[in-house]
Amino acid sequence: MSLFDGDLFAAATDSKRPLADRMRPETLDDYAGQEHILGPGKPLRTQIERDRLTSVILWGPPGVGKTTLARIVARMTKGEFVPFSAVLSGIKEIKTVMAEAERLRSLGRRTILFVDEIHRFNRAQQDAFLPYVEKGDIVLIGATTENPSFEVNAALLSRSKVYMLRALTDEEIAALLAKALPEVGAEADPAALDAIAAASNGDARSAYNSLEVAAAAADSGRITEETVAQVLGRKVLLYDKTGEEHYNLVSALHKSVRSSDVDAALYWLARMLESGEDRMYIARRVVRIAVEDIGLADPRALEQCMAMQQAVHFLGTPEGDLAIAQAVIYLAIAPKSDAGYKALGAVSEEVHNGRAEPVPMHLRNASTKAMKSWGYGAGYQHAHQFADAVNEMECLPESLAGRRWYYPTERGVEKRIKERIEEIRTRRGRPL
Repeated sequence: MSLFDGDLFAAATDSKRPLADRMRPETLDDYAGQEHILGPGKPLRTQIERDRLTSVILWGPPGVGKTTLARIVARMTKGEFVPFSAVLSGIKEIKTVMAEAERLRSLGRRTILFVDEIHRFNRAQQDAFLPYVEKGDIVLIGATTENPSFEVNAALLSRSKVYMLRALTDEEIAALLAKALPEVGAEADPAALDAIAAASNGDARSAYNSLEVAAAAADSGRITEETVAQVLGRKVLLYDKTGEEHYNLVSALHKSVRSSDVDAALYWLARMLESGEDRMYIARRVVRIAVEDIGLADPRALEQCMAMQQAVHFLGTPEGDLAIAQAVIYLAIAPKSDAGYKALGAVSEEVHNGRAEPVPMHLRNASTKAMKSWGYGAGYQHAHQFADAVNEMECLPESLAGRRWYYPTERGVEKRIKERIEEIRTRRGRPL
């Protein structure tokens, strides 16, 4: 059922509908993938089959079957099923749906509301659903490609079960394409279907679109690898510069470098480059890795990264990409230390939680005679007047005397730094 003209699920009756729409399964048995939530005996499948579905959020990348699953629910439910598009609808339409759902509830009938692209609703619009979900007037099925933790109201999220749909495997997509061949009136080499599947990045809709184009371009009605290569041209990678995948790839790059896995680091870097990520953003992240995970274990790491930033700015693309790759390789194989990162965090916590101690008098500059008479600078020891420029003066406030926050590692240059710190502390009578 739909309360609006132009039902979201309304289907054209001719054969010109997109292949992806014509090939949509009508039952759970024909549904491809998502065995982790829809396999026999799984809770979501059981709820759907028994028509006892509770509010859910279907989260997954494009083309993995979120809308298709909603269509199957629409066919199987005895309740009123209302498809709703967050792109086409606003508060006025929401209120109309909610009023009708409330009326049906009073008659003992339930409404299942499917909201496609629910992340496109703002907070106020999402809030409009909340009281009706709480009262049981509606069972909400939300579909989103974005992380619900960021895009769905916490209150609404807490009243819904989130199911993560994964990208389809190449094998699953190749099997779907094989079933679709009669629909496009073509035959295909298995390798050609595998090539389309690999280029689809787990998106069945994208794969079906490519198959349609390949069938139209195929000589003698047979799709070959050559046909697919001509049709695909260049694979378009899934990447949203403001969405979760953006942060996932950045995280993978950072953690691969931190783990000294140079090949993995280069792979994730290439994914970002090929997806069109802003080069200066990558450069900033790489500089951050240098100071956070290498630090003084290799002081030249930061030099290399700043040189990389200048090269990227000067050369642009694609030449500047080589400078980024060079810096990433350098960081991946460099000795690692987060001692500086930890030290700053620890001392910042002390500053935040502790007293703001006054600067000791001997560290204050006596700018005037009066200040000198008040004791400013009294007892100051000028380091260059001592052997090896090491004095015995305490530079921390009295309440913090002897405290340590920086603990260098035994890796790279930091090993020598640690030895030097131990030497200085010993000479000052404050051994480690």
